Amino acid sequence: MSAAEIDPRYDIGRPSAGLTRRRRTEKLAAVVAVLSAVLTVLILALVLGTLLFKGISQLDIDFFTKARPLFGQKGGIADALVGSILIVGMATIFAVPLAVLVAIYIEEYAGARAARFFRLVLDVLNGVPAIVVGIFIFGLLVVGHGQSAIYAAISLAILMLPMVARATQEILALVPRSLREASLALGVPRWRTVYSIVLPTAIGGILTGVVLAVARVAGETAPLLFTSSIAPNEISAGVTHALPSLPLAIYTFSESPSPDDQAAAWAAALVLIVFVFILSVLAKSIAGRKRRKLEGS
Repeated sequence: MSAAEIDPRYDIGRPSAGLTRRRRTEKLAAVVAVLSAVLTVLILALVLGTLLFKGISQLDIDFFTKARPLFGQKGGIADALVGSILIVGMATIFAVPLAVLVAIYIEEYAGARAARFFRLVLDVLNGVPAIVVGIFIFGLLVVGHGQSAIYAAISLAILMLPMVARATQEILALVPRSLREASLALGVPRWRTVYSIVLPTAIGGILTGVVLAVARVAGETAPLLFTSSIAPNEISAGVTHALPSLPLAIYTFSESPSPDDQAAAWAAALVLIVFVFILSVLAKSIAGRKRRKLEGS
């Protein structure tokens, strides 16, 4: 008598109940994953479609070339565009070099105890609400000196710093240790190894972290209310005084009872999303070029 006749579990021609259950679970997980991905795309499409539908009436040349309107007049967001580019650009310049250096210290030079301490500090700083940062900069710099685009950039830089630092540190941790050891074995100094081997290998992830940080702070309104909200309705590049910005323009337009102003708020929000999208594509392009260069070499 065969083993299959004694116990059906030994019948290798028929899948067991456990194998069938695992296959069903795997199919269910795959279906849930696909549906989640489709839902994410649908949410993005719904947001973009809504912004385009409600703000398309304002999208013309004047909207991008004229300053914010006075009461009862039609204008654009040129001053807010210039102000946002200057403020976010300065914040990026302030935050990214410092954040990368902090990440390099944590991953390449700090001991285990110091690394844990600085990671905890960055995590706590990353959880500080934006409005708290705005109040802090307001009390520290704005009071007694007046609002300024530089102060707004500093507040956004504080928000960017922990995000970029943690993202960079995590990416540096993924660089194979063998690359560092091979470079050090050839007598290359540690700083040169980090500069020539580690950073180029991790540049794609670093740029992605920077883009995510820029995308977050580009839409922050609370810090700008305290640091750069009392701004004239004119195009200006003077960073020593308050400058308008897209988040504040969206807030101002949305609070207006005028349907045209409310449509301008939707249009300005669409411009903000397109701005972030362009940054993302640019970062991916640079990262891909760096990756192909490294693979070719």
